[in-house]
Amino acid sequence: MYIPDLYKNENREAIVDFLQKNSFGILVNLTDGKLWATHIPMVLVLNDAGEEVLQGHISKENPQWKSFENDNKILAIFSGPHAYISSSWYDHENVPTWNYSAVHIYGTVKILEESAVVQSLKTLVDKYEAASENPIRIEELSKKTMLQVRGIVAFEIAIDQIQAVHKMSQNRDEKNFSNIITELEKTGKVAEAEVAKIMRCPLGH
Repeated sequence: MYIPDLYKNENREAIVDFLQKNSFGILVNLTDGKLWATHIPMVLVLNDAGEEVLQGHISKENPQWKSFENDNKILAIFSGPHAYISSSWYDHENVPTWNYSAVHIYGTVKILEESAVVQSLKTLVDKYEAASENPIRIEELSKKTMLQVRGIVAFEIAIDQIQAVHKMSQNRDEKNFSNIITELEKTGKVAEAEVAKIMRCPLGH
């Protein structure tokens, strides 16, 4: 994607943290000659070889997986909180803009075999059940329930390239930067408050 130098995020620690917090993404590839996208959670993990990869799964009814073997190049897109920035918040005339963060991961996808499928599901479930009062555990589910695993295709993406953008009004002076944060917080909206919170914290902290 196009990223002006000012907004490039090359902080590896910050990128990993972003992916952990914003792991519901969009999986994009070429399927039957058409661009195809699926909205799914994907988790950044270390595979058996100690390599950092993305893992996820889609329904067997989704034709996207059938193209993985013929054309294994894929794009995973992740977005964070974003908000409209009104130029009325500046002390000078300018145009409105948008603050946002995003990560694009380009990689090579492969379908996981049966034993690895269950492990990838366990990793995913453990991540999202961590905050639950009564967490579900894959290993505790009945054989009948686990038969549903037959209806999914799990995959792993070897990472070829990561592109990350962090556009949070870095081009503004201290006075206008501070005022943008104040105006975002005054909206009382969740997304705007999240963007203001991100702006208050240096990248990677």
